[in-house]
Amino acid sequence: MDRLKNLSKASRDTLITYAIVIVAFVIMQALASMHAISSSMIGLLVPITAYICLSISLNLVVGISGELSLGHAGFMSVGAFTGLVAAQVLAPAITSGPVRLLVAMLIAGCFAALAGVLVGIPVMRLQGDYLAIVTLAFGEIIKNLLNNLYVGYDGSLHFSMKDTASLGMNGGKVLINGPQGAVGIEKLSSFIAGFLLVLFTLFVVTNLVNSRSGRAIMAVRDNRIAAESVGIDTTKYRLMAFVVAAALAGMAGALYAMNFSSIVPKKFDFNTSILILVFVVLGGMGNIRGGIISAALLTILPEKLRFIGDFRMLIYAIVLIAVMLFSNNAQVRMAIDGLRGRLSRKDDDEALGDAIEGGDAQ
Repeated sequence: MDRLKNLSKASRDTLITYAIVIVAFVIMQALASMHAISSSMIGLLVPITAYICLSISLNLVVGISGELSLGHAGFMSVGAFTGLVAAQVLAPAITSGPVRLLVAMLIAGCFAALAGVLVGIPVMRLQGDYLAIVTLAFGEIIKNLLNNLYVGYDGSLHFSMKDTASLGMNGGKVLINGPQGAVGIEKLSSFIAGFLLVLFTLFVVTNLVNSRSGRAIMAVRDNRIAAESVGIDTTKYRLMAFVVAAALAGMAGALYAMNFSSIVPKKFDFNTSILILVFVVLGGMGNIRGGIISAALLTILPEKLRFIGDFRMLIYAIVLIAVMLFSNNAQVRMAIDGLRGRLSRKDDDEALGDAIEGGDAQ
């Protein structure tokens, strides 16, 4: 306990976040093993972990770096379809499902990072609304490219932008069938794999934020001109945050895609990018723990409201508005800050009392 008190605030917050994720995983795993939750809820466990990773990664761009990106689903789709192809191609060489999932996610993350570099080099020279528009365009371009992409495998990969007949395969299997997407996917994803990816995403983002590069990224966010005046390469550090977020989104996309028997490019449209952005904004810009909680709750909420039929999205919207009004209310924030201050003073008083008792004993 004393060691915990001696840690910096950032370290304590990070440990608390890890503890919340681990406790939530243990509880859900126990409930699932005891069949205490519905099958539909069990089916949501992997998507929840994928959305948590997407929320954490986008928070690196929107909250930590201070840039508005509306194309995060584009990187997710790059990772999803790259991971699917990699998993199919590697099936003969890697028979273990978990190992093949891991390799597929790593390949998906590399390709998504490459896409992040290609997009980020010109985009990171822009700011504000211009950056948002370009990232939005990127997401739509990727979706339309995938709608016209045909990939087959017969021992070697075949690509076409016309139709399956143009692949020129000798037998084999069509892996991506244009707007119909990928079908017959081997479901390699699991809740344990999603949990491990969440921990990995947390590790990467929190260590980056607390590093020298992270402090440079936040300096650029707070005052770009002042950062440039002390020699910080603003484009470099903005690009770093953008590419890391893209790589993590690609890995989450691969995990998400391999949880279903089929996936279509339409799934990764503008609405998905906005949904991920809602997770970040609702949880608090730069608040990683809040993003995790909001991603989990907002993924579960529509499923739990399914019993009211067509009104569920209306209730969903009302809940979003209410939470935003509550979280942005100055009086509520003051009350929360006051409560934190009282708890902090109480801990300090207890520590002081322990120190005095120790001195008297001597």
